[in-house]
Amino acid sequence: MERTQLLLERLEAVGRSLAAADGALALIGLGSVGRGTNRLDVWSDLDFYVIVTPESRPRFLSHYDWLAAAAPLVFVHRSSEAGIHVLFADAIYAEMAVFTPEQLALADYEPGRIVWKQPHLPDSIAHPAVSPPPPPERVLDWLLEQVLCNLYVGLSRYRRGEKLAAAREIQLYALERMLELAPFLEPETSIARDVFAPMRRFEQRFPRMAAHLPAFQPGYDRTPEAAAAMLDFLAARFPLNEAMVAAIRRLLPVDA
Repeated sequence: MERTQLLLERLEAVGRSLAAADGALALIGLGSVGRGTNRLDVWSDLDFYVIVTPESRPRFLSHYDWLAAAAPLVFVHRSSEAGIHVLFADAIYAEMAVFTPEQLALADYEPGRIVWKQPHLPDSIAHPAVSPPPPPERVLDWLLEQVLCNLYVGLSRYRRGEKLAAAREIQLYALERMLELAPFLEPETSIARDVFAPMRRFEQRFPRMAAHLPAFQPGYDRTPEAAAAMLDFLAARFPLNEAMVAAIRRLLPVDA
């Protein structure tokens, strides 16, 4: 059986297990096993919500026989108050959350797909009652100024010998703002955006900007090179504060 089909079959098996379990109310597939099955591939995992009665929830969160009934488990991690991560024996990985109907009504998530539910529950449970927060609206000048600040602070920490802090400041925080500049530089493709994880599918959404990512994130020992690549990229495309650019360049090693 192809892995993509195995993923869908495993989710159906979890649904059958829940149908036989006291206190289970519904199973909602999310992401690529929800409404986005067109994105499903051999690297996908299972993301889903399990809806249960309030009195049964502690048992579902602490005893995993309802999952093992679908297929043998080799790893279980309670990642949060509601979250569980598991690895099945056949290397299928799954992330899930266990909610009561009342908790689900307060959760923000992308619309999902009902895999199984008790007949009395409405189909609307697959749609969030609250909308995900919109991404922050950043103006171009703010993004450019923020990147310059990140580069200056990160290079100062690098010069101090704080290589880890510098790498995070430049190759994480500055890079996140650089990615937000992509819509100002090229049209976004039709690939779906993940509202909860904007870095997902970035290479497919902004291929021209993505071509520069190896230079923007070259690794722990090459933070100055990352800073120089970002600064050169911006300077070639946008007007920048000349004093700040000069201050950043003074912090760069001569070979960066």
